[in-house]
Amino acid sequence: MKLNDEYTVEIEKMINEGNAIARVENFPIFIKNACPKDTVKIQITRINKNYALGDIIQIIEPSPHRIEPVCKLYKVCGSCNWLYIDYNEQLNQKMSIVSETIKKITGINFKIEPIIPSPKVTEYRCKIQYPVSQKKHGRIIAGYYKNNSHDVINIKYCPIHKPIISDILEFIKDKEEELNISGYNESTNTGLLRHIVFRQASYNSSILIVFVINSDEINAPLKKLAKELMSKYTEITGICANFNNKKTNVILGQNTKAIEGNTYYFEEVSAIKYKISANSFFQVNPYSAKLIFDLVEDLISSRIKSPAILDAYSGVSAFGIRLSSIASKVTCIEEAVSSVNDAKDNIIINGCNNIELINADAGETFNNLINKSVKFDVSVIDPPRKGSSETALQSLINLTKSYIIYISCNVSTLARDIKYLINNGFYPEYIRPVDMFPNTYHVETVVLLKKQKEKEA
Repeated sequence: MKLNDEYTVEIEKMINEGNAIARVENFPIFIKNACPKDTVKIQITRINKNYALGDIIQIIEPSPHRIEPVCKLYKVCGSCNWLYIDYNEQLNQKMSIVSETIKKITGINFKIEPIIPSPKVTEYRCKIQYPVSQKKHGRIIAGYYKNNSHDVINIKYCPIHKPIISDILEFIKDKEEELNISGYNESTNTGLLRHIVFRQASYNSSILIVFVINSDEINAPLKKLAKELMSKYTEITGICANFNNKKTNVILGQNTKAIEGNTYYFEEVSAIKYKISANSFFQVNPYSAKLIFDLVEDLISSRIKSPAILDAYSGVSAFGIRLSSIASKVTCIEEAVSSVNDAKDNIIINGCNNIELINADAGETFNNLINKSVKFDVSVIDPPRKGSSETALQSLINLTKSYIIYISCNVSTLARDIKYLINNGFYPEYIRPVDMFPNTYHVETVVLLKKQKEKEA
């Protein structure tokens, strides 16, 4: 096999991180924008020791699972990279990815429960972060980054959020040029507007807009833009500025200030109301988040009555508040001040009287609790994509009497952490993917691990 060689291949399946795989003489080739059961002609673009990369030259026979994408930018936009695969097949492929990744990393072939589909396949995303740039002739553009780059793709329509967001975005771009509000230049760290962040409630469609600006102050044109937006769109409940003048890939700075209206919005899931501020985390797909909350509550309530629950890295206490009705006590640990302030309000709003909220570093808090010989019946953890450190996992093991529930958006780091937990006395009793991110390769997975008796460990 050499660079630029051409082959006709049949696509086997999708793999983690979104590519498809085919083989030539059993040598794996990773291919973008291919669909399982496609027959395609490809050209080899890169050869490594264990695999090659190939680009599609021609689709000779399209897969029965290949569909016409509702967005024409899917090949260049770094957002919906599976938009051309029918939804049932997306679910099948995600099931396989979860099963195969966990087996490969742990060495154990676990039973995987059927994936739970997202209630909405389009218009599901309720947090959108658009980078802003400016062309040489002055035109403002905003959208997603091109695949594997920081080149901004100008987005006028996106199928994964509600249409009003696209309408507001176009209004903002037109007004920015009119008001001479500059877009950000990443290479020179100049220009005012870095990102536009939209937060939208699923239950009533209210919208919070965050302008991430390369400045320490809000100028008059930005104030005028905010006032015009609030006047034109009744759905907008607040517009704020987030200050970030560092040369960094981190989107939000630490400080946020209202320009018009509020610096927060309210979300409601299963009759529980959550205040969510501009800097606070909440699941991007509240429709699927409800299904995860339901699943976690059922997994706990069907196994243990009135447990003491630890909600680690608790954010705005979404899990803690939901689980408080079945718990004797919930202890929520969160370091981010914005999320903790929201959590305090959310506990009051929802009338919870059995939640202890600790605003501190999780690692330090774990050690303090261990030193006090505190134990929880169930520990719930929902870490970022990088997963958990072995130190944090060992602390959870020491703190937990019966069950650990691990929710993850990255099956590779999940499998790595499951392996550590297995080796230290907790064994997966239930594994189930939940589709939080339709039309992408990302998938959420919920794992219930049970502590083994000493003789079983």
